[in-house]
Amino acid sequence: MSLTASIGQPISRLEGNLKVTGAAKYSGDYNVAGLLYGHVINSTITKGKIAQISTVKAKALPGVIQVFTHENRPSLAWFNQMYADMDAPPGSPFRPLYDGEIRYNGQPIGLVVAETFELARYAATLVEVLYENETFSTNLEENVADAHTPALGLATMLKPPPPKPTGDFETAFAESFAQVTADYSHGTEHHNPLELFATTTIYEGDGKLTIYDKTQGTVNSQLYVGNVFGLKYKDVRVISPFVGGAFGSGLRPQYQLFMSVMASLELKRSVRVTLDRSQMFTFGHRPPTLQSTRFGADKDGKITAMNHSAIAETSRFEDYTEVVVNWSHMLYPAPNTLMEYKLVNLDVYSPLDMRSPGGSTGLHAIESTMDELAYKLNIDPLQLRLINYSDRDESLDRPYSSKELKQCFLQGAEKFGWANRNPEPGSMRNGNKLIGHGMATGIWEANHLPAKAEMIITKEGKLKVNSAVTDIGTGTMTIMAQIAADEFGLSVEDVVFSYGDSKKPFAPIQGGSFTTSTVGSAIKAAGKALRKKLLKKAGLMDNSAFRGVPISEVIFDNGYIILKNDPEVSVSLRDIILANKGKEIKTNNLSVPNVFKLKKYSRAAHSAVFVEVEVDQELGVVNVTRALTVVAAGRIINPKTARSQILGGMVWSISKALREETIVDHGLGKYMNQNLGEYHIPVHADIHDLDVIFVEENDTIINELGTKGVGEIGLVGMPPAIANAIYHATGKRINQFPIHFDSLL
Repeated sequence: MSLTASIGQPISRLEGNLKVTGAAKYSGDYNVAGLLYGHVINSTITKGKIAQISTVKAKALPGVIQVFTHENRPSLAWFNQMYADMDAPPGSPFRPLYDGEIRYNGQPIGLVVAETFELARYAATLVEVLYENETFSTNLEENVADAHTPALGLATMLKPPPPKPTGDFETAFAESFAQVTADYSHGTEHHNPLELFATTTIYEGDGKLTIYDKTQGTVNSQLYVGNVFGLKYKDVRVISPFVGGAFGSGLRPQYQLFMSVMASLELKRSVRVTLDRSQMFTFGHRPPTLQSTRFGADKDGKITAMNHSAIAETSRFEDYTEVVVNWSHMLYPAPNTLMEYKLVNLDVYSPLDMRSPGGSTGLHAIESTMDELAYKLNIDPLQLRLINYSDRDESLDRPYSSKELKQCFLQGAEKFGWANRNPEPGSMRNGNKLIGHGMATGIWEANHLPAKAEMIITKEGKLKVNSAVTDIGTGTMTIMAQIAADEFGLSVEDVVFSYGDSKKPFAPIQGGSFTTSTVGSAIKAAGKALRKKLLKKAGLMDNSAFRGVPISEVIFDNGYIILKNDPEVSVSLRDIILANKGKEIKTNNLSVPNVFKLKKYSRAAHSAVFVEVEVDQELGVVNVTRALTVVAAGRIINPKTARSQILGGMVWSISKALREETIVDHGLGKYMNQNLGEYHIPVHADIHDLDVIFVEENDTIINELGTKGVGEIGLVGMPPAIANAIYHATGKRINQFPIHFDSLL
């Protein structure tokens, strides 16, 4: 227990100054003497074989060191392994340069290593490749007949299959008072973080490597390199202190890591490999998904029958899955349900988690269907959700650990002015602009994984905390320092949080909105152990008043241990260190969630989103003029960084609903807009009045901190709210994302 509180304070990011001044070093910024540069060669066909590959012209250039292809790559340990990283879906992971088979367009087929980046890039254009083409298929809609139930794998715990059917859906739907049947689709999306993917591998000699990698998990990249190249994990150090955005693209090691390490080990030199913008379209994406819903309700609006089906794309070599249809029954209890999720194997790279994977896809269909059902019943869309509100997760027959969604609805409706809208579609105008108001619900599971943290009281009485966790730009460094500071009643300035290094205590990949709960809980566990250790050391000091005093009877505050019942009696942490012969006192602790306790509850963050749009009546151009997201996510460690997360999700929602799409030419099997000029995302002029409210939610079950993540919840509910607002403005129900203006003409 402490008197000083950092948790709950809107502290600015501790590393912010380094980032805005350009002092922060990213994975492509580390230079060493004799550094070589690699440029990847990618296939220009979609499926087939490399009949011949000639590297003669490239190798003839002075300064070109080597050109690696499948014909001269080293024999590696991993070619007989099924899984090389902790985020791999069921199947056989893609292996760069394994053989001459081409499995997807843009597949890496070679690496030119040279003394300069420019030379490597130019030399790559001189490599001549002859292909044997084979018939391919990249069109999801044309192959739905081949859809299959996904294979189960290690990721099933975090990505459970759809719940089993309940009741008799077909009969209940046929007999329901009101029915809605709808189809939904969205195209391919690519992550496109600002920082390009780069790996700088420093060759230390004797098979030891120090690797600066763009990753969402230093330990995951370490495991990957160890598994692939047959190295001892202790000889592989992966460092990633700053990440310029990732959004899921760094959860799995990308092929530039493989190329950089392979070249470094073979040449016994330090090598950097950087992928350009177009190459960021050659691994991972949000998969195109087709959805259908059938919701039935009685005359009072109570849902009696619910069917949600989805068919998504995956590669030929892995069954990548998302949780798309499970959210329906989690949000709205119904006695008769049927949830289905299937995959189609196509000649593409495996999809990859992209912010709110599955949730932002599924909630589009669920919340738009609920909106359509509300209009069919002549019930206000907000009221329909309240009619179907439940504090239990009926899909798993258990209560929520906490759920303040109702407060999200009520506070959001009041702040937004929901009651003031005219419910009739097309009835609200501002000159030639049609005005629409839409709303939707959001949900995202609150998970908690095992992690370790090390805590050290230094000789100066300061607190040092170590974790391998990355900070992908969410403010992780800051909030972990806040959590640690509160364990000892210190100010954040007295805490040094060291992170982003695989040599530090274990942390899983950063994603899924579980990092605060996971690593924060490890810090809580380490703090508890270190407090006990310090109190015991204090009790051993000469004439100590703390001998035999239980931990519950003291307070840690401002660098002191203080007796609760006699605040005049205290001892400084610095004096305890002095009595310990000047040696630092530390502890290293593992935090493991209590699965037996947690499995009795469903755990989720919730949101209510309210959106206003303007639609130009003549041009069909849509503008989101204001939006409000109200979030219930347990205890908020830092309202400033948490608000930033929600705002970022809201901006992305505008992108998802109205802008963002990777265009595929199925005749070529190729993504055609592999650049930020043609891959459309919002700019400043597209973003207007966005607001965020956090409602108070006290969760004593989920973890000791009472936290839920906010990384995903800001994105899941707003895209359907935009679609619903467009319907209210125009009377047109557009169920395909992104919504192009020509659909509204």
